[in-house]
This record gives sequence, structure tokens and C-alpha cells, in this order.
Amino acid sequence: MTGNRVFLDTNIISALLKGEIAVADMIDAADKVFIPVTVVGELHYGALYSEHIAKNIANIEKVTSQYEVLKVDEDTAAVYGKIKTSLRKKGKPIPENDIWIAAISIQHQLSLMTRDAHFSNIENLDIITG
Repeated sequence: MTGNRVFLDTNIISALLKGEIAVADMIDAADKVFIPVTVVGELHYGALYSEHIAKNIANIEKVTSQYEVLKVDEDTAAVYGKIKTSLRKKGKPIPENDIWIAAISIQHQLSLMTRDAHFSNIENLDIITG
């Protein structure tokens, strides 16, 4: 992957928002930080399902104003198809949203910072364990 450019998974942003210093330090050490639009959707779902909706929505807005949000396009869809086919052939399914997250990460040659071990089943995905 290229340089120290990282892509944040939902569980990493959640850890950051909970004040985990080690995660914040890892993010601060990156040259450039990005968030997949899929993660933004997952964060909104969590916020709307929580008891502190307004506070959590404000936290999402703070994070998305700090880091660039990358969206899905036709190139992403092609990478998604390759990943999903590979996982199916291996008999190693993972959640749909995580396939999209991996596809955007691979498309833009970013290292994915995550705590989800199932990402290791995806070829050509550079993972940073947070």
C-alpha cells in the first residue's frame, strides 16, 4: 500500500470516540486518514439506535469533518465483485458492508485499520490491527 494512508473501520472510530489513547495515537501517526461512506452509514445507524442520538450524531459530524469520506463508484463495484467471488469460493463469507469497506480500501490503496479478523480472508488488503 502507499505510504502511511489509513482507512478507518467502524470499530476503530468507535474506539476513538470512546477516548482510547492507543487508537488516537495510531491515527495521529498516519500521513492521511480516510473514512468509507459505508462506515458513516454504520455510525449513523448506531447513533440513531442509541440513547444519546444528538451527541452521537454530533460526534459523527466531527469525525467526518476531520477526515475525507470516500464514496462508492463503478470501480469500487468491480473490486467488490472480485472480493465477494473470492470469499464465496473460499467458503469464507463476511458481512456485506465489510466487503464494501475492503473494496474501497483496495481501490484507493489504503491500509485498513480494524479490529475485525475476518478481513484477513481478503487478498491484497493491507490491514493494520487497531
